[in-house]
Amino acid sequence: MAGEPLFRGVSLKLERGQRLTLSGRNGSGKTTLLRMLAGESSVDEGQIVFEKGARVALHDQRPPRERALSLRDYVLGGCADLVALEEELGRLERAMGEGAADPATLDSYSRAQARLDHAGGYGWRERAIGVVRGLGFVDDDLDRPLSTFSGGELTRGSLARALAGDPDLLLLDEPTNHLDVESIEWLEGTLQRIDAAVVLVAHDRWFLEAVGTAVLELEGGRGRFFDGPWHAWRKEKAARELALGRAIERQEAEIARLERFVDRFRAGTRARQAQSRAKKLAKTERVARDPRNGKSLGFAFKPPERSGRVVLEVEHGEVGVAGRTLLRDFELWLERGEHISLVGPNGTGKTTLIEALAGNRELDSGKLRRGHNAKIGYLSQHAEELGTEGTVLEATQRATGLTPNNARALLGRFLFSGEEAEKPLVGLSGGERRRVSLAVLYASGANVLILDEPTNHLDVESREALEDALRAFEGSVLLISHDRALLDAVGTRTVAVEDGSLRSYEGGWTEYLRAREARRRTADGGPREPKDKPARGPRPAAGGPSKNQAKRIERIETQIEAAEAALSALEEELADPSAWASPSATERNSKRHADAKAAVEALYSQLETAGA
Repeated sequence: MAGEPLFRGVSLKLERGQRLTLSGRNGSGKTTLLRMLAGESSVDEGQIVFEKGARVALHDQRPPRERALSLRDYVLGGCADLVALEEELGRLERAMGEGAADPATLDSYSRAQARLDHAGGYGWRERAIGVVRGLGFVDDDLDRPLSTFSGGELTRGSLARALAGDPDLLLLDEPTNHLDVESIEWLEGTLQRIDAAVVLVAHDRWFLEAVGTAVLELEGGRGRFFDGPWHAWRKEKAARELALGRAIERQEAEIARLERFVDRFRAGTRARQAQSRAKKLAKTERVARDPRNGKSLGFAFKPPERSGRVVLEVEHGEVGVAGRTLLRDFELWLERGEHISLVGPNGTGKTTLIEALAGNRELDSGKLRRGHNAKIGYLSQHAEELGTEGTVLEATQRATGLTPNNARALLGRFLFSGEEAEKPLVGLSGGERRRVSLAVLYASGANVLILDEPTNHLDVESREALEDALRAFEGSVLLISHDRALLDAVGTRTVAVEDGSLRSYEGGWTEYLRAREARRRTADGGPREPKDKPARGPRPAAGGPSKNQAKRIERIETQIEAAEAALSALEEELADPSAWASPSATERNSKRHADAKAAVEALYSQLETAGA
């Protein structure tokens, strides 16, 4: 790119049924490699060889050009090969009806029929429309022109088009962008069953683990192929980096020893030996990490000021947009130190709700109370709060009030050093813009963080840095995210949008999944396993405890039940020897067990206080 090698010497072989994930920092060439495989970018050296007749489909983040088409026509337009197959079969059938029975005609008919059968036979159009529905569209969307859809919806339409064409090689660039969790889960199942080779770029760790069967790591301009699932590659990479670190330390020590010898004995009786050492030193190939891959995000939020026990509370809330009610008669509370995940399908009102909680709009109905000393830090989905005027440094100063030197120091922690702080906001990539917004949030000193898709555009390493910072944050968090690994690591309670209202589930993403599956089994006629509760409790009886006290007691009792169940489930999980297979796993799982026990004990203490 621009005369500089992006990568070189990259070799791989991909077979049908393999699902290759591309790993590498932003700018390492992942999207370029996808476009090379799709034939949209040329190869400067080497060659790409495909199986004869292989059909390739690419989905990337570029929106469709033809906006007058309906969604149906756009998606089916990606199936031109299947239309051609139908026409070929019709031509061959007519020829055979007229008496053609030669081996070439029969063989062509057999191969064309097998190919169409692979795509679902003559019902392939309905199968294609099923893909559209699986990605979150409804039937009323099918005949709408593309010009009426949002950017995120157009991206989903592009993904549907790529999947619908029954390709032999499917190339996917960030396919989970703009999908809600239900659609991501559908996509995971589809890719696990697809009879094709897949190459994909994604930053969703849960998705990578569920889908990938191999990894191509692009780092330092080179490629390294790993045949195995994503978690196994991460383990191998960590071991390799540890070994590399030791190799660098050993080499640096040897180089320092040689340099000392040369400097000391350059003249005198040992000059010849010193010259020999100097030649050896000059020929030494230095072990080093590529500077393009050396920077990584890492930060921790400062200890926040103490807030009141309840930092946010909504009673009989209602929110909507454009005259349409999205959430009705809901209750929600957020306590000091609590980390809540807000989950639900796209378009159900999650963002509208947290905008009201952050003070950026009013509830349509109901009461919103903010607790004592609650200082809110809000991170929007597209970092709109930064604006578009000025440079990174100027925007940071506007948002934080810091001096230029202090603002530069802050930006340096978020990978904007030197001239990078002078970049104009309008020229930033999505990942850069997200890092600026995180820097502003870090400097805010907020004790309540309200976050809407905070991992958007972040690479895996940056997502994990944010995850570590949020897990350690002592204040309160209300989080919307489709990154299930983040939800699983950070959330201590899950609030789900269900049937136009909110329902609270104790525990994080994994516990929510168990409760959701139990509800589905109950709905299908299976045994009931109640692990959830409505978001509002019963009214207290006259003469009993106050309304708030009764609500508090009931909430704690439910939390105790869930915490004890979670502790029991964890102890069952940790009975497996594999949970203690490595020192890091032992340390992590020991802490998980201690935290689970402490959570139960703390809740019993709260119950005693609440009932006093």
